Amino acid sequence: MVRDKLETNYGYLFEPELLDEIEKVGQSVKVRQGEMMMDIGQQINAMPLLFEGAIKILTEDEEGDELLLYFIEVGDTCAMTFSCCMGAGKSEIRAIAETDSEMLMIPIEKMDDWMARYRSWRSFILDSYHERLSELLETIDTLAFMNMDDRLLKYLRDKAMVTHDDMIYTTHRDIAQDLHTSRVVVSRLLKGMEREGKIKLQRNQIKVLDL
Repeated sequence: MVRDKLETNYGYLFEPELLDEIEKVGQSVKVRQGEMMMDIGQQINAMPLLFEGAIKILTEDEEGDELLLYFIEVGDTCAMTFSCCMGAGKSEIRAIAETDSEMLMIPIEKMDDWMARYRSWRSFILDSYHERLSELLETIDTLAFMNMDDRLLKYLRDKAMVTHDDMIYTTHRDIAQDLHTSRVVVSRLLKGMEREGKIKLQRNQIKVLDL
């Protein structure tokens, strides 16, 4: 079962010998939507390879307010987790399951070994760094140059894309936390988007019409 999922999601990236090692040392983990997988300051012991679902990665300011950085999708890993592994070993991000998810957790002691021995693993990690950096820069641009209604619509589209579902199951409060704003502002903007035909609001659900 694990090997089949490895072949499906990572077989095009890694050679059979590396897949053998991943299968041998990896621990299969399932998490439910909304479950926290990693918190800021937590000791990191493993890095995820995502098989199913989506994970959102957040940071936190000095006042304890959260800000969404990016999503991890199937076939991805979290390069920031790898970076923390190579540093102090403590997480600088918070990871929460966006949907029910399944992943394989790789022990951190394998990271350096595989970086040296497998070109495919090294390329995978470097590509992950590049993708996450691009997403972080996009987040900065969004904060700096987009008004809140554009940010909100982009956020809804991104969630629909990573979950492969135009129906988003969330609350106005959760959206406000991700976007570092107030629930009142989110509710007002969502009602305006519904009037414009971009979304349809239901109780704790938002259908994205403008993809």
